Amino acid sequence: MRIGIDYRPVTAAPFSGIARQVVALDQALSSRLGVEVLRFSAGPADHPDRAIAHFPLWSSPVNGLHRPQERMKFEFGYLPDALREMSPDVYIATANIGLPVWRTPRRIRYALLLHDVFQLTETNRHAHWGKAMAYRLIDRWSIRQSVALADQIWSPSKFTVREASRLFPGDAMRMHVLPNAVPERMTSDTHGASRRPYWLMVGTREPRKNITWFLDQWEAARIERPMSVPELILVGHEADIPEDRRGLPGLHFLNTLSDDDLIDLYAGADRLWQPSRAEGFGLPVVEALGQGTPVAVAQGSALDEVAPADAVRFDPADGMALRRLMLTLADVGRLTGEDPALLRQWAARFGMPEYTKRVWTLIDQLLTGEAS
Repeated sequence: MRIGIDYRPVTAAPFSGIARQVVALDQALSSRLGVEVLRFSAGPADHPDRAIAHFPLWSSPVNGLHRPQERMKFEFGYLPDALREMSPDVYIATANIGLPVWRTPRRIRYALLLHDVFQLTETNRHAHWGKAMAYRLIDRWSIRQSVALADQIWSPSKFTVREASRLFPGDAMRMHVLPNAVPERMTSDTHGASRRPYWLMVGTREPRKNITWFLDQWEAARIERPMSVPELILVGHEADIPEDRRGLPGLHFLNTLSDDDLIDLYAGADRLWQPSRAEGFGLPVVEALGQGTPVAVAQGSALDEVAPADAVRFDPADGMALRRLMLTLADVGRLTGEDPALLRQWAARFGMPEYTKRVWTLIDQLLTGEAS
């Protein structure tokens, strides 16, 4: 069996959440005997991925996946011809978009990884309103086209399936939940009892992450009780938040971390906070739980699914309630039920064995035409 996958997310941004899911998918597919994985990508002429993937002869910027003109060259021009030549049994688009604009040989079955639909439902970060409007129109057309072409649509949560079904009701029957893979990673245990306590947040770019609102409440809690509310580490860029919030006492920014550095950061944190108004999955939550670190998550999106039932939750619009919660947790630390072993046990349900099993269940159903 030959299975093709869109490898462009890995080429463009190998440490991104989507790229890590593509790598996990590659591993899951390769785990079955007799399966050949065909990777299709685009990028510079000297990019090392050219040694393991099929590229167009022409060169493109490394971040071409995010440029409409480069996407069109790949999906209109290169990909249909490449699929006709390679003729895989299944082709999987991995970045919300990316299926060829017209169908290639009828025997090829298509799957689409639809991570979220926030390009269509939320205000995203762009340089100016004209660019935002242009990208919204392009994203709507691209996602609509790929959803219509896909024989199966895989999304990482029930929340995302509900949102996608609301936007594309005629395609809802082909939508399936495939929770993201969160491979088990062991910390190097460089953190210790002598470290300074800190809370942690991962991801800052999009407005839906609700960062400024969260920082307002954290700053107020620190002012009220400076000796007990921990410092805060934000994994992201200072430029993603307002300038008057970048220099808050006790606030630290980290970026361009390796996977090992990030895992150590999770393991050393007193708690991970995830205040997003909308999340398609919530990878940092599961990664933190996998290190035995307790979490506090906003209600109302996929975070309801990826955190344990007794995890700390809060309303992402009620600042006063969040401030009171911060003061309480600063005093008591871990709560009953936040035993590290139990948190790791919860996170294990998103590990590679369960993910691989679900991937192959979906592919077998795709090839036989069975319903899940």
